[in-house]
Amino acid sequence: MNRILKKTQLSAEVFRLEVEAPLIAHERKPGQFIILQVDDSIGERIPLTIADADPVNGSITLIFQTVGKTTHLLADKQVGDSIAALLGPLGQPTHIEKVGHVVCVGGGIGVAPLHPIAQAMKAAGNKVTIIMGARNKSLLIMEGEMRKIADDLIIVTDDGSYGRKGLVTHPLKELCEQSPKPDMAVIIGPPIMMKFGAETTRPYGVHTVVSLNTIMIDGTGMCGGCRVTVGGKTQFVCVDGPEFDGHLVDFDNMMKRLRAYKPREDADHQAHHCHLEEAAKALEKQ
Repeated sequence: MNRILKKTQLSAEVFRLEVEAPLIAHERKPGQFIILQVDDSIGERIPLTIADADPVNGSITLIFQTVGKTTHLLADKQVGDSIAALLGPLGQPTHIEKVGHVVCVGGGIGVAPLHPIAQAMKAAGNKVTIIMGARNKSLLIMEGEMRKIADDLIIVTDDGSYGRKGLVTHPLKELCEQSPKPDMAVIIGPPIMMKFGAETTRPYGVHTVVSLNTIMIDGTGMCGGCRVTVGGKTQFVCVDGPEFDGHLVDFDNMMKRLRAYKPREDADHQAHHCHLEEAAKALEKQ
């Protein structure tokens, strides 16, 4: 079980894995996630959103970026290898209904968890506008899949190398200023992007949903590692989320907590690249 069926590298540090998980593939709903442990000897557990699922084939699709030790170990896995432990589906599914016009905003790797939500919103009869953003063209993912869903697809890059130059908040604001304005916005991406995306829609009264990816350990709400403040109350992303009203999330507090392990992540990331450079030099000498 949990055997890797297919592996694709989407960009320098982003990978797509199709993993054998028939029960999860059958039960998962948009917005839900899994927690995995790469090897029995590696204790860290990480959450990853289910980007897609194939119940017939019995597989789920995971898309992730290499940022720390565990994601690098996962990226080193090859087709035919197995993942030691994979638990899911976890979290509350996205509430899907026909509301009219839904704007789905994805930043960077956030496009992956946005995909099944946009797919479901379209299937429910909504007009779906998708805004995708990345630092540059090489970091854009899933453009083809999103084009199949979107009534309108808007692409922005920080450096202008593809689509419009700018941030995702620019076209989002333009859409909010139109009459009629969107009925709902779903924003997924880096915390700072979700924060400013929610601030963009706030003055226009557009209901805004964000999907949070916090530090997570057990996925059952018992450890408290994923706690966030929403509307002045403590919530747990693993059981109460991962989706919340973006206008109520205390993003500053969440980002402060996320920075707690940033130095360790950066050190592991750098160590991995140093290891690759040493291996490449060794090969050159042979």
